[in-house]
Amino acid sequence: MAATILIIDDERAIRKTLTEILGFEGYKIEEAVDGDEGLKKFQATTYDVVLCDIKMPKMDGIEFLTKATEINPDVPIIMISGHGNIETAVEAVKKGAFDYISKPPDLNRLLITIRNARDKNSLVKEAKTLKRRVNRVQEMIGDSPAIAKIKETIEKVGPTDARVMITGENGSGKELVARWLHEKSNRIEGQLVEVNCAAIPSELIESELFGHEKGSFTSAIKQRIGKFELANGGTLFLDEIGDMSLSAQAKVLRALQEGKITRVGGEKEIPVDVRVVAATNKDLLQEVEAKSFRLDLYHRLSVILIHVPSLNDRKEDIPLLVNWFLKEIANDYGQTKKEMDKKAMEALQQHNWTGNIRELRNVVERLIILSGKTITVDDVKAHVSF
Repeated sequence: MAATILIIDDERAIRKTLTEILGFEGYKIEEAVDGDEGLKKFQATTYDVVLCDIKMPKMDGIEFLTKATEINPDVPIIMISGHGNIETAVEAVKKGAFDYISKPPDLNRLLITIRNARDKNSLVKEAKTLKRRVNRVQEMIGDSPAIAKIKETIEKVGPTDARVMITGENGSGKELVARWLHEKSNRIEGQLVEVNCAAIPSELIESELFGHEKGSFTSAIKQRIGKFELANGGTLFLDEIGDMSLSAQAKVLRALQEGKITRVGGEKEIPVDVRVVAATNKDLLQEVEAKSFRLDLYHRLSVILIHVPSLNDRKEDIPLLVNWFLKEIANDYGQTKKEMDKKAMEALQQHNWTGNIRELRNVVERLIILSGKTITVDDVKAHVSF
């Protein structure tokens, strides 16, 4: 698709020359006779590049630049300056203009400057897209009473520093609740650091959480910063905390009590300001009775309790979740969203979802790949194990 360039200049001859040159190069051109008209067009349309004269009636180029960058700072604006306006043009660059070109414009310099402006614009858009993908927190989908209660609790608890214990089956969405607690907190500028306690061997969990000094054990060839330090000023999410060793539990309890940690093999106490959110698929009070979890740590972590229901306990949310996944996965694949007929949806609602939301998403992805334009009940029977 051809890039669109807005040319703002009160000199008709300049507009005509630029339009002919750039049109020949394949650009789509729009014109404005002054800054006032240019600003109206800028507000109504997203341009790839703007060429703007400095000295114009009604609204000069500097005023246009100031207002346009407030509306959309990502659009590169190239100033066009007469001989006596070079100092002003340089000042415009300091105020956010991409570059300036002297009148009469040199063809090669003009085309190179526009190309560079477009390249920069593409990089800015790409960076913002990547940032959105990285930072995107998935919606919490569902209208069931249980999900409504969780959303209400997050709104109340998020802005506080209260520690939260999230319980629920594997795949039910505990991590999503933790992410939204961080998203709604006053620590949003800090990091959300996640630790899966079940995935880290017991002999390494303390190093993972608190870091270690060089030479503190055989494989400690250099100093390492632990998750508590990385999460300083932010949120530490301890997933599957029921699998944490008792020695690590004791150190976590001390860190919560004193707001300080000590690296493995070190002596220096390091202050940390961390909000801890924990999650587990176990009954921790039973773990306490079995002497595998500390009661004092349980009370420290469970100031607020949030239970995430299994998908089987909120099957009324399945149509909403399925439609969300149909759209999300289609976007990921760059495909048109597929539809699912009523009987297929009913069949999914009757399924026993032992893997909860994670299993449902995998099933929807499988159906998208293996089914036609519309997913039918026969597709569900063929590709989902009941």
